[in-house]
Amino acid sequence: MDQSGDSKPILNHRVLLPDGSVTPMILTADGCLRWLEEGQRSLSVDKEVLGFSTDGPNIRIKALVEDLGGLLCFGSSGGLVRKEFVFQPLSEESRALWCLKLRECVDLLGRPKRLFVFVNPFGGRRAGYKIYLDDVKPILDDAEIVVTLQETKYQRHAEEVAYSLDITKYDGIVCVSGDGILVEVINGLLRRDDWVDAIKTPLGVVPAGTGNGMAKSLLHSIGDPCTACHATLAIIRGHKCSLDVATISQGEVKHFAVLMLAWGLIADIDIESEKYRWMGSARLDFYALQRIISLRHYKGGVSFVPAPGFEDYGEPTRYDYETASIVDVDKSDGETDNIRRHGYEGPNINLKDLNWRKFDGPFISVWLHNVPWGAENTMAAPDAKMSDGFLDLIIIRDCPKLSLLALMTELNNGRHVKSPFVTYIKVKAFILTPGTRVEEPNKEGIIDADGEVLALGRETITSGQKTLMNYDKLQISMHQG
Repeated sequence: MDQSGDSKPILNHRVLLPDGSVTPMILTADGCLRWLEEGQRSLSVDKEVLGFSTDGPNIRIKALVEDLGGLLCFGSSGGLVRKEFVFQPLSEESRALWCLKLRECVDLLGRPKRLFVFVNPFGGRRAGYKIYLDDVKPILDDAEIVVTLQETKYQRHAEEVAYSLDITKYDGIVCVSGDGILVEVINGLLRRDDWVDAIKTPLGVVPAGTGNGMAKSLLHSIGDPCTACHATLAIIRGHKCSLDVATISQGEVKHFAVLMLAWGLIADIDIESEKYRWMGSARLDFYALQRIISLRHYKGGVSFVPAPGFEDYGEPTRYDYETASIVDVDKSDGETDNIRRHGYEGPNINLKDLNWRKFDGPFISVWLHNVPWGAENTMAAPDAKMSDGFLDLIIIRDCPKLSLLALMTELNNGRHVKSPFVTYIKVKAFILTPGTRVEEPNKEGIIDADGEVLALGRETITSGQKTLMNYDKLQISMHQG
């Protein structure tokens, strides 16, 4: 059935409405339902109709529409409501024809029929399961999508499941969580022997965490607000885009990131504010103020391969990355240890022959971003693209506290990158050499990848926690799309 703008009617039958009136109902070739009920009414099968069911002689159209009174989605500021539109064809033959044509119309949209859904019950304010029950499940049910549900029970649980999941049974994987579960799933898929096929599995994310940077970036790219309802509808409608993957390497250990990497101020705020998790996303603003008042500077250095147009930033240097220190990986879980040995090895790039530049510390913050939004209210990298093959690098080396506070208040609109105290460029590859704090040389810092601790230095607030990598030199390279 052609859905490219053909308004020619393919069905035009009189139907009985719940108020007892009889009116013509039309289904057009481009997937539009039109009828008279308190004025002209219409529904787009692609954009609004989730599915339909029969109830005796009645046909029930299940839709997600702009708020005109109905079952409002929990937390939805975008005004979407679930609504049913009921009509009764005037003959059994008409009813059968309506069911046939509606089914053809929906099926030709290529929507998913079977989804594997992860729910993180610990994310954000621990509301993940409630968001799934209140917002996500009813919409998926209306769309007649069969769901296999998996609650995550511990860190990297989703990675283990994705590593061994029979992906042939599903049309996609959905993460009802913040950014962390999505990252785990991607790492699990990329560590499989069949990673080339596995990573083609469509992935969806429904915002249910503290930051929700990936969900915000995806929904913002199609002009939708960051709500669970809009995210679920986008998943059903099959909105897809390619996404760059960053390979973080240290020795023989690799980790795949899709959102960001931070060291310095942003990492300290993100990780050390965990003790205020009960505050929800407000914990980040609260702890940011504390960290600016007691500002830290870090010794160290960064080197990078600039994207075209940024070749004049920094000083010339050479590729200087030897195998980093031996990493004490947590091997308490045999399966987790096993998934380290297989799969995607990172992009095949000869880094030695590229044009390398460098910045030397001290630094207040080093922040790499793959997508524009770091959280729902943080446009960290306004020029970032989902699949341009580059990371956006945001560096603050020296900045008065009042100026730093002022530019941090601009994070919600991306204007912080215009500050004279911020260096904002695009890079293809990157090497971080983290050092000690200037003010307290016996203390080091935290390296944060996609909102999770990647490495911990000496005397940090969470020292003693086992991490994937050491607080030492690490390398990042990009694989476009």
